[in-house]
Amino acid sequence: MTSNPTPRDYNKASVLDVLLSHAPLTRNQLIELTGLSKATVSRAVEELRADGFVVDGGMDEVTGRGRRSTYLDLPGTTGHVAGISFGAQTTGVLVTDLRGREVHHLAVPTADHQEVEDAARWLVDLIAQAAESAQGPLRQIVAAVPGRVRGGTEIFGPAESMKIFEGSGLHRAIEDLVDAPVVLDSDANAALLGILTNDATISNAALFSVSTILNFASCTEHELARGNTPAFGDIGVLSSGAENEILDELLSTRGLFRFARKRGLELERVEDLWLESHPEAPRAEVLEAFTTAIVTAVSVVAVTLDPESVYFVGRLRPLVDEVLPEVRVRLDRSLPAVPEIRPVQHLIGLSTAQGAVYACLTIAQERLRDAVLGARRQNQPAEQSAPAF
Repeated sequence: MTSNPTPRDYNKASVLDVLLSHAPLTRNQLIELTGLSKATVSRAVEELRADGFVVDGGMDEVTGRGRRSTYLDLPGTTGHVAGISFGAQTTGVLVTDLRGREVHHLAVPTADHQEVEDAARWLVDLIAQAAESAQGPLRQIVAAVPGRVRGGTEIFGPAESMKIFEGSGLHRAIEDLVDAPVVLDSDANAALLGILTNDATISNAALFSVSTILNFASCTEHELARGNTPAFGDIGVLSSGAENEILDELLSTRGLFRFARKRGLELERVEDLWLESHPEAPRAEVLEAFTTAIVTAVSVVAVTLDPESVYFVGRLRPLVDEVLPEVRVRLDRSLPAVPEIRPVQHLIGLSTAQGAVYACLTIAQERLRDAVLGARRQNQPAEQSAPAF
């Protein structure tokens, strides 16, 4: 049974928060960032050192008079996390330490699995490969998938080639194989989280992942929006405004490929639509439908969510770049205020895995903070035991 945290516990947790976000840094920098006194920071650092969460990381350079300062850092033995982008075509795994520094990454073609358990073993093997040089325990796994996810465990509406992973079977199968917590999320959420982490000025935004399926994410006040039902984010079922097609049929690689083939374009893969030469008339017809779908999708989120920016990521992003000037012209005609539209440079597999890692780090940091605050025992009121993390 634990006692209530003391001010000393909260000070220690604050110091650890800053170390997890900014290490390596000097004691003076730690004092400045926490706003705590020198004595309080020194005591917290020594307690964290005894717990195994702080090591000396090196000396700074002094060009004039003065003493060189020792940098404080997190040891590799603190542990590591793994972010996964589990796509229909490409799977990426990124492993970092708890400070977010990369240990290793890899991106491979996604294997065709007929059983959920086989896919889970394959993913865990990839994590083991990427974590081969990592130290300490694996603290957290977040896997981003092309589908909508509820509660971090259940997948809804995945790509056609990944229907066997619908539900919570994949989550259970991975957790059965690893000694670490596992969370599932959508690839769109992971992609938007990566953007939010790299730009703290973003407040309200929306993101379309235009890849194997159309997936959608949004944020309000810099926080990801999450719905209560599987319907949340399923924007692909709405009418595109082009013929009788829904948005998912024109803003996904699978759907656009079929649409283009029906219009007479001989494509072997959807990328041929912008990488190869084609007859002008049928290609123009495809681009017109694609442009209309983009305008419809942006209009829907503009009038319902009022985002400042709308991002596009995924395999169809080069085509978004091509039609974007016309999209902006049409939106200026129909909307009183047009959000900024930003196609994002996106490394297939790895950019989404990076967003998944950011989610891992947030979860791990919160868990470690809770462990620090709950480490004091009632029968040891004057002492602090090592956090059970």
